[in-house]
Amino acid sequence: MRIPKYRRSLSSRLFSALFRGVNWLIPWHRLPTPLGALNLLAFRDVLREKNLYDTSTDEADIQPPSPPSPRVFYTRTADGSYNDLDNPSMGCAGARFGRNVPLENTYPEEGAAIFSPSPRVVSRRLMTRETFVPATTLNLLAAAWIQFQIHDWFSHGGDPVNDDFILDLEKDDPWDDKETDPLKKGRMYIARTDADPTRCPADAGRPPTYVNKDSHWWDASGVYGSDEKTAAKLRSGVDGKLKVENGRLPIDPETGITISGFTDNWWIGLALLHTLFSLEHNAICDSLRLEYPYWSDEQLFQKAHLINAALMAKIHTVEWTPGILAHPTLKLAMNANWSGFVGEKLYKIFGRISKSEGISGIPGSPVNQHAAPFALTEEFVSVYRLHPLIPDEIEIRELATDRLLKRLTFPEVAFKAAATVIDDQVCVEDVFYSFGTSHPGAITLHNYPRFLQDLTKLDGTRADVAATDIMRDRERGVPRYNEFRKHLRLPRVKSFEALTKNKKWAAEIREVYEGDIDRVDLMVGLFAENPPKGFGFSDTAFRIFILMASRRLKSDRFFTTDYNAKVYTQCGMDWINSNGMASVLLRHYPELTPALRGVNNPFAPWTRAK
Repeated sequence: MRIPKYRRSLSSRLFSALFRGVNWLIPWHRLPTPLGALNLLAFRDVLREKNLYDTSTDEADIQPPSPPSPRVFYTRTADGSYNDLDNPSMGCAGARFGRNVPLENTYPEEGAAIFSPSPRVVSRRLMTRETFVPATTLNLLAAAWIQFQIHDWFSHGGDPVNDDFILDLEKDDPWDDKETDPLKKGRMYIARTDADPTRCPADAGRPPTYVNKDSHWWDASGVYGSDEKTAAKLRSGVDGKLKVENGRLPIDPETGITISGFTDNWWIGLALLHTLFSLEHNAICDSLRLEYPYWSDEQLFQKAHLINAALMAKIHTVEWTPGILAHPTLKLAMNANWSGFVGEKLYKIFGRISKSEGISGIPGSPVNQHAAPFALTEEFVSVYRLHPLIPDEIEIRELATDRLLKRLTFPEVAFKAAATVIDDQVCVEDVFYSFGTSHPGAITLHNYPRFLQDLTKLDGTRADVAATDIMRDRERGVPRYNEFRKHLRLPRVKSFEALTKNKKWAAEIREVYEGDIDRVDLMVGLFAENPPKGFGFSDTAFRIFILMASRRLKSDRFFTTDYNAKVYTQCGMDWINSNGMASVLLRHYPELTPALRGVNNPFAPWTRAK
């Protein structure tokens, strides 16, 4: 199904033109807060019209299950199908990623150009963490949270076993020190992204496309899975609840990893949040059962899933985002995304007073796909490469006394080892407290975790994640930094000194890219860029966020036309409206009360025990 071409109204065009003139003199983040928020709305209107591109063809469209169950009208499906009833395959698992730049600009470079400069050289010289640079306005839960959400949003799938990209190594590269295969000496192998199985004759000559193995929708698939088989494995079969044993999720005996909806790249931070929101699901089931004692296990499960997913979306919108983008304009804008410019207090009293998303927020407003069928985009994936958030080690401290219990390197809390952190000496409340009182890393150059530059995966293969991320952007045709800015109507950066105020970094980038500013990779530019005051990442990355953060809500039937008591129940609407990250934490771990006392944002540093 094709989406009609989207055209902005005359008032929107005039509004955008006004702020375009203002921004010649004053950037949006230096305007008074209300004007800055209106400036962001103007940006979003333009992006909705000019930066949404459909990569699918009619021949490649996935055929959803048929005929549909009647429950698709009032509950989410596991794979995301039937969210849009007129286009049932839109956004479902296995659907293609979209694009935020014109398709003719998404062909990957050919021949030697795609390897220039070597992604491994970029990783070693520009990414390697020299000393840990903390993001002092955040706590470590903020780092865990974004990975928790990414697991809901996208996955390109596992790596194939052949047809690798091959990078030649520099003579002093330590990668070879662990290489036992003599045929691989002096080389690094990066597997290509899984091929798109939906490619068809109509795609001949078109840029490469890739599919999302997860549901594209904001539906908590990280907790619930993106297929019925996974969802069934997680359920207890009683009162709609998920399997939780003695406050912990069960461990898969075959893998040693927790059983949940999506467990790739597992570590203790993910274990905390998957467990927390599985417990929250079960608490929602208890509340619903009191209101609807005649409901079946299936009814309770599906409605609790719907409510839990919306609560996570709310937390991300009004708490996590203003936490990592700590700017007063952003706080106003993100609250307006959820509750409108009338504000949360009036929204809770009167509910929606207008169909306008600006006045009363996106949830409950009319659904709109704007310029393309809903899909997350390759550019969205690229701007969420936030690995510098991960520290080198984690201190586990006692909640009651702040006494150091363990100091663990990151590999000691990852994969199977995540299950060993909580033991006879350490309880889950200690770990939450430790995350709340620790800092993640700042998202900058020279702050990439060293262990991720030589990561041994569960299958025994090794990867430099930084080099892989650079190669992924090039392989998938994501434009390099200056070209990326051009398509977002941002001025081209004309020199390395204009890219970053750090003179040392400017010299290093110039050397790596042999003096060609237009060759700078997107991730390098985003990490080097000087962000607005209070921002945890760059303004260039933020332009994609302006568009896609709203789109994840505005395109979704369950956040728009079906966000109401008829679908969610009044009990469910009240649950979403009255809860946030702090109340979720305290419901399941009331011992955390002293640490959260006086903390305005649960993703900011907590109060230390004395």
